[in-house]
Amino acid sequence: MKTPYWIKQVIGTSLFFSILFISAGRIGYWQGWVYVSIGFVMGLLSYTVLRIDPELLKERSKPGENTKQWDKAILGLSLLVTIAMYIVAGLDSGRYYWSPEFHMSLTLLGMILTVSGQLLFLVAQKQNKFFSSTVRIQTDRNHTVCKTGLYKFVRHPAYLGSIVQAVGFPLLFGSLWSIIPVSGSIILFIIRTSLEDRTLNEELEGYPEYSRETRYKIIPFVW
Repeated sequence: MKTPYWIKQVIGTSLFFSILFISAGRIGYWQGWVYVSIGFVMGLLSYTVLRIDPELLKERSKPGENTKQWDKAILGLSLLVTIAMYIVAGLDSGRYYWSPEFHMSLTLLGMILTVSGQLLFLVAQKQNKFFSSTVRIQTDRNHTVCKTGLYKFVRHPAYLGSIVQAVGFPLLFGSLWSIIPVSGSIILFIIRTSLEDRTLNEELEGYPEYSRETRYKIIPFVW
């Protein structure tokens, strides 16, 4: 029997949260519980007001063929970097306190960035019916360019959201050392954006015209 997508998500998220609390060495890790709470609220939104259609849910659960090999490599590296983020943050702000104590205003800023980034991601996913979990031209789904909503302003709003929440991660957890894996994560997002954009320009009909209309990949007026 095939495991539903939402169960896979719950299991995966629970494993990440477990790594965080195991690294912290205690259950009373308030930064961890703030992060879990944000994740819980975003999870509810993703299955209610920001729920995606069944066809896209199927695609994200098990993408079709033709996923780019370089994307598989990037996704593998991203998984390792994400695990490192949780381990370092937990060890730092939860167990050994390597970093100096952050002012609460920085922690609040981290929360805002985390929430904003995750919301951007979910809204971008909702607005684009071809929002696959891997980079591939979905010829089996009559792939077309999404030009509406957030995609009118930048070509890859979900990556913008991912980078925004990544920037908020060290601030929320009060961990200077977590900046190291977070920086690696952001670099991977930038590389993936560049390679995906090039692929779409070369292989997806209408994308070159869209690129001329919407000039920026991630950050308006910058890149």
